Amino acid sequence: MPTGTQAPLLRGASLPLAGQLAERYAQRIRERLLLPGARLPSVRDCARQHGVSPHTVVAAYDQLQAAGLLEARRQRGFFVRESRPASAAARSSRPAAAVPRQAPVDATALIRGMFEADAARSPGLGTLPADWLDPALLQSAMRRLHQAESLGVQVSYGDPSGDERLRDALSQRLADLGIHAGPAQILTTHGATHALDLLIRTQLQPGDAVLVDDPGWAIMFARLTQAGIRLLPVPRSSRGPDLDVLAALAAQHAPRAYLTVSVLHNPTGHSLNLADAHRLLRLADEHDFFIVEDDSYGFLAAEHVPRLAALDGLRRVTYVSGFSKVLTPAWRVGYLATAPERLRALTDVKLLDGLTSSPVLERAVALCMEQGRLRRHAQRLRERLAQARQRVASLAARQGFTWAAPPDGLFGWLDVGVDTERVAQPMLDAGWLTAPGALFSATRAPGSLMRINMATSQDPAFWRQLRACADDFRGRAAPP
Repeated sequence: MPTGTQAPLLRGASLPLAGQLAERYAQRIRERLLLPGARLPSVRDCARQHGVSPHTVVAAYDQLQAAGLLEARRQRGFFVRESRPASAAARSSRPAAAVPRQAPVDATALIRGMFEADAARSPGLGTLPADWLDPALLQSAMRRLHQAESLGVQVSYGDPSGDERLRDALSQRLADLGIHAGPAQILTTHGATHALDLLIRTQLQPGDAVLVDDPGWAIMFARLTQAGIRLLPVPRSSRGPDLDVLAALAAQHAPRAYLTVSVLHNPTGHSLNLADAHRLLRLADEHDFFIVEDDSYGFLAAEHVPRLAALDGLRRVTYVSGFSKVLTPAWRVGYLATAPERLRALTDVKLLDGLTSSPVLERAVALCMEQGRLRRHAQRLRERLAQARQRVASLAARQGFTWAAPPDGLFGWLDVGVDTERVAQPMLDAGWLTAPGALFSATRAPGSLMRINMATSQDPAFWRQLRACADDFRGRAAPP
């Protein structure tokens, strides 16, 4: 039984005994009833005083140490820690002035803005909002991870090539797309971005020329530039990449590679047709460059849409994809499929980066894919996106806006009629995060285009505000 006049700890309460005991001592320390340097009872004495086991006391003291309130001194016991002086900001009673938000001016700023933004007010968001995802699917996978056959992945580094069960599931997924790649041709990564980074580091050298879509993915432009790669922008319109320009660039500059999104292109939403895909592969043969096909949005497209990797047989094409756009961005799981002769160098760099990717998350993704559960979730997303596109198209037309390419998948490429980089700041001041077209230009060329996320652009208030900002800018730009 506890000794003294203090109230006993409550067994069966929502807060465990160790938590109750830790909070009791924490309150005494905060109220200066226990001063810095004071020694707490030994584990044995504390257990006897409070009528609990020594294990409970150790757990409570551990919590207090983690909170910075106690320190353990070897062979002496536990002592109240010296309090750290409060910072000037903490001492001040005046709230800090809010820092004005800035419209995104580059890839990093756009990403930072997306992390900080409210998805419901972020038409420029690059992913699906959280309430479109399937938490029950994720929770089911995590529960199954605790079953006997999956316990081993929780206590090991895992296979450097990736979880075998996931690579088996990925091999089947690729087969459904017409891409024949066994598990031995697949390497898992920390998301699709990591896969692209591995390819840049192993297949390219500073000074190499690389063909890229323009507009295209701002993060990829930034990564290539940091690696010392020369960008060769290939104009991309509602009809896809301009293959005549691509052919001329290839003849003049002898590029090492072409990095492209062939299906549901970001930001235009365009997907390659068979004729253009065949011509592109012939150009790759003629000018001896390889192709990196980023299929990050592939789960949101119909499976019959042609993939370059399927037509090429992974000869010149390396296929890259991931799960953040369809499953959850919290699980950083991506992968690539490529020819065996490229795989060893890619695996070696992955090992040097971080030994292996997470076997726990990879097994969880495998569990989501098994029995068609992820495929059914993707089908529901495609149906919901189709409805969202209809609504967004109606809202845009009501305000007099047009599309530079027919919207498909997650994105639409909207023509606002004025410089969208200039409009971005007043839109942000009104509470709306947008993605102006200059962010998707390899040369940062200004223009009237803007990427629209179909899932986060369904509020009529956004479209009214965009119309007002565009009209205001047009009025100010008009000659007197």
